[in-house]
Amino acid sequence: MLFASDNAGPAHPNVMRHLERANAGYMASYGADPIMEQVRNQLREVFEAPEAAVYLVATGTAANALALACYTQPWQTVFCTHVAHIQEDECNAPEFYTGGAKLSLVEGGDKMTPDALRARIDAEERRGVHGPQRGPVSITQVTERGQVYTLDELRDLTEVARGFALPVHLDGARFANAQVALGCSPAEMTWKAGVDVVCFGGTKNGCLGVEAVIFFDPAKAWEFELRRKRAAHLFSKHRYLSAQMAGYLEGDTWLEAARAANGSCAQLAEGLRARTAEMIHPPQANMIFARFPRRIHQRLHDAGAVYYIWEGALEGDDPDERLTARLVCDWSTEAAQIDLFLSHFDE
Repeated sequence: MLFASDNAGPAHPNVMRHLERANAGYMASYGADPIMEQVRNQLREVFEAPEAAVYLVATGTAANALALACYTQPWQTVFCTHVAHIQEDECNAPEFYTGGAKLSLVEGGDKMTPDALRARIDAEERRGVHGPQRGPVSITQVTERGQVYTLDELRDLTEVARGFALPVHLDGARFANAQVALGCSPAEMTWKAGVDVVCFGGTKNGCLGVEAVIFFDPAKAWEFELRRKRAAHLFSKHRYLSAQMAGYLEGDTWLEAARAANGSCAQLAEGLRARTAEMIHPPQANMIFARFPRRIHQRLHDAGAVYYIWEGALEGDDPDERLTARLVCDWSTEAAQIDLFLSHFDE
C-alpha cells in the first residue's frame, strides 16, 4: 500500500534493459554518445519540432532552474502559482541559477487563471528601475494538486504572456500523465499552445533519474549548454542519461506507463468516492487529495499504508475529524494494493 509518491516507484523494465545495453564497452562522453543523437531525433519527432534543441539532466530541479535561467535576467521576476514546484520545493534554485531573479506569485489555487496572471504581470514594472522587471511565466502540467490544464486553458495563459512579450516555461514533471489525460499530442500541449521551453519529465514515470529540456527556439541551445556545464549538471558518462530516455521513449513506454498510473488513480478515486471520501481536487491524472476520518487514517497507517497526510495530524482526540491525504499512483501500482487499501475503510 505505497501511495506516497511516484518518485518512490521502481524503474520500468524497458528503461533498465536500455541501461544494461548501454553499459558495454566505451562510448563518447558529455552527451556525444550515439544514444543521445537517437534520443534527440526521437524527441524532435515526438514534439513535431525538427529544429528543437534537446538536452538531458538528472533532476527536475536542474531542468526547471536551468531552463528558466535561459529566459530570465537577474533583475526580472518569474510568474508562477503559490504551490508551483519552483516556489515550494526547489530551495530557491531558480533564484540561484538566474543570478537573483525573484518569483512573483499569482493569486489563486494550483491552476492559474488568465485574469489573475494578467493582474500579477500588470502589477510589475510600475516602479521603474527600483522594482523587478517582468520575466517568464511558468506553468505546471500536471499541477501540484493533481489537476490538468486543458489545451484552451494553456492557450489562454500563453496569450496573456504574449500580450506582455513574455516567454512561457512548462514544468512537465508529469507531462506524460497530462498528455494521456487530455488525449492530445505533445506538440498541442507545448509549442502549438504557445510554450517556449518544456521540461519533459521521466523520473516520476519509470526512469531512474532523467529529465529532458526542450527549447523550441534553438537559439537558446548554446546558452543552456554553458549554464548546464557551469552548474555541474553535465554528466561525463552521459550515456546513462541517454539510455534511460531511449528506453522511456521506445515503443511509447512513457505513454503506457502514464496510462497505467492514471488508470490506477482512477480506480483508487472511484473506490474512495464509494466510501464517502471527499475529493479536495478533482483527480485528473495520477494524484488524489482526499479527506476522510482520522480513525481510518490511523487504521491504514497501523496496517502499513504509506502516504502523506497533507492537512491535519494523525494523532488527535477526535476519531471522526477529517484529515486530507495525498495519494499518488505510479506505473507499477497494482490493483491488489488498491483493493487492500480500500478494504481498511470497510472494517
